[in-house]
Amino acid sequence: MTAPTLWTIGYEDAELPAFLDALKAAGVTMLVDTRERAQSRRRGYSKTALGQALAEQGMSYRHLRALGTPPALRKAYQLDKNFAALKAGYTLHLATQGEALDELGALAARERVALLCYEREAGACHRSLIAGRLQALGWVGDVVDLVSPRR
Repeated sequence: MTAPTLWTIGYEDAELPAFLDALKAAGVTMLVDTRERAQSRRRGYSKTALGQALAEQGMSYRHLRALGTPPALRKAYQLDKNFAALKAGYTLHLATQGEALDELGALAARERVALLCYEREAGACHRSLIAGRLQALGWVGDVVDLVSPRR
């Protein structure tokens, strides 16, 4: 059996309707929030509001806080934009999150899952590291990075 595809998406510079349209167009059925804190200053992207908006579109929402970037790593990255340092620190964190990775892998086996975080470009976000780890564990095959139109 072929490992399922995994999608990723960031909401930076995306209006909520366009963001939801990108998920629907990809056939995503579940959005897994990989932010440590599922809050946003952007209207519609906090946990409760986003979950409601997804439900209205026939999609489900799951917050896996354990896969979020620890605050110290996030703060350092905001200051220096050094993705190599973030990757090194986050990889160590991810190595301790086996239970959350197993849960995410099991979800991806049952649903068409997209990983959510803020950054528009997956290559500059920890969600790419999660996706890579799931591939290495054999939970997922292809990874497709969705990009919403800018506002």
